[in-house]
Amino acid sequence: MTLVELMVALAIGSFLLVGAVTVFVQSRATFRVTESVARLQENARFVLDALEPDIRMANYWGLTTRTNKVQGRAAPTDPVAFAVAGDCGNNWSVNLAAEIDGSNNGYDWDCAANGGAQANADTLIIRRVEEDPTAPVAGRLQVQSARFQDSQLFDTADVPDGYSAATSQTHALVVNGYYVSPTSTLSTAGNNVPSLRVKTLLGGPRIEDREVLPGVEDMQVQFGVDMDPPGAPNRGSIDRYVNPDDPILDPTNAAFVPDAAILSVRVWLRLRAERPEVGFTDTTNYVYADRDVAAPNDQFRRIVVSKTIYIRNARPAT
Repeated sequence: MTLVELMVALAIGSFLLVGAVTVFVQSRATFRVTESVARLQENARFVLDALEPDIRMANYWGLTTRTNKVQGRAAPTDPVAFAVAGDCGNNWSVNLAAEIDGSNNGYDWDCAANGGAQANADTLIIRRVEEDPTAPVAGRLQVQSARFQDSQLFDTADVPDGYSAATSQTHALVVNGYYVSPTSTLSTAGNNVPSLRVKTLLGGPRIEDREVLPGVEDMQVQFGVDMDPPGAPNRGSIDRYVNPDDPILDPTNAAFVPDAAILSVRVWLRLRAERPEVGFTDTTNYVYADRDVAAPNDQFRRIVVSKTIYIRNARPAT
């Protein structure tokens, strides 16, 4: 083999090696991007699957379909009806008239948010009872749901007087308040990972703060409202979507519409990767719900997902 032949062989080998390394590097980068996006999509599906059953069952009260038939409920302006440890406001847990509630672009509950609350994120509150009846338990808020008489909210181990086992059932009260925190169990020094959290009602009764999933950076909600009065031809169809604090849903506001009924909840979630991605810069301007978020210009990959969830038990008082 001559020197010229050796040099030609080395040149060809080097060219092939450079090509192979380039293909490997590009394939690895593509794999990292695909894996990151797939993880975000998986997290988004998990959060929506966690929220959807709870939202869909809002306003479920067992054998009765009307909240105004549940005695013992109380509004925020009423005296304290039940002592709930860590309650997020006066009668927050038993304000059953607000089966679906929340706040727009802010956290306004009296209970402290774990790690603080994410700025400009919405909150969402769902109130209902569990699907399956159970035996009464002392220290648990529960509803004795009746078919032919008013239902009763109570917290003892005995069924309230005047209720028959043939025409009533005991259902545990379910109250879940969702919000976004800027921290999570995956946060490390210099890298706070946000999370979706829930204030949930437990026995005692007490409110416990739980983490739903890290990586949720923002949650926005809007309510699909039927504005038509009962008996109108279009009653039962959504007329418009409004933010949680819209005056038409606030009984203390002059613009309150008593016949307005929430028929659906539209949820937007912005999810962020847990760790920065080398060589990537997020330059996207995120516009959704009533938010217009400037490009973060950081190294975290993000996605925005949304879903409209219809309320199975939507039926306003008349």
